[in-house]
Amino acid sequence: MIVTLDAKRRFSIPAALAPASPGDQFDATFDSEEDVVILRRVKRKANWLAVWKQCPVPMDDMPPRRRELPKKIKP
Repeated sequence: MIVTLDAKRRFSIPAALAPASPGDQFDATFDSEEDVVILRRVKRKANWLAVWKQCPVPMDDMPPRRRELPKKIKP
């Protein structure tokens, strides 16, 4: 398949060739020896809310945080 740049120097890849969903990120590098642009999919970061829900300790069992400022140690 041949892909052509448009006037704004963008190109689009058909979804059948490389399935992707909105929000997917890719690392684009140019290999001067091969004269090619290489796209590598970047792994999505974990959803912090899903990770938090899998936490084995309920938040109610956590000890309370101290409200006082840290004490400075005198030399």
